[in-house]
Amino acid sequence: MDLLLCEEREAVIKYGMALVRSRLTRGTGGNLSAMNRERGLFAISPSGMDYFEIAPEDVAVMNLEGRVVDGGKKPSSEWNMHRMLYCDREDVRAVVHTHSSFATALACTKEVQSGGVRPIHYLAALAGPDLRCVPYYPFGSEELARAACRGMRDRRAVLLANHGLLAAGASLEQAFAVAEEIEFVCELYYHARTVGTPAPLFDGDLREAARRFEG
Repeated sequence: MDLLLCEEREAVIKYGMALVRSRLTRGTGGNLSAMNRERGLFAISPSGMDYFEIAPEDVAVMNLEGRVVDGGKKPSSEWNMHRMLYCDREDVRAVVHTHSSFATALACTKEVQSGGVRPIHYLAALAGPDLRCVPYYPFGSEELARAACRGMRDRRAVLLANHGLLAAGASLEQAFAVAEEIEFVCELYYHARTVGTPAPLFDGDLREAARRFEG
């Protein structure tokens, strides 16, 4: 069967299973999508399905107006967050949203909600100059989608208060890698706080790390 956006749908399935295997989410939590810029369509994980039971035809295909054009299942409740980010950022071709433990734990603290996560490791440069945290809004709401989109301006990752992590990239491979590494940075920050005061890197250090990451 020749499915619309078959390659993107297969990638959603592959990295959806990787989210669970890497413990970046639990059960059916989180969501991910892949954008085909040439066709103006994106494939997004279905709502409430076990990642290991999703078939290509279950993955919803949507346009940038928010209409489902193909797929046998309801798209993720966060489809509008993905759509808005694709509309706002032409460089983004994939989005990964996780409920990873350390990123989510930090996003549940008043300190991080007010000031973000201080960059104590060079991998923080994958997110941007710093790791922001946007205010809490109900999941699946337009308010959350708009806040996440604002938070992602000139960033590859952002924390969602009392919710989780959002990451983006030029491919699902890259967006998944960003989500994985930023979860690691959040884990380091968590552990550093338990033994002392984390020592942040200087802006110049982060700029140099970002330069080295290019390509």
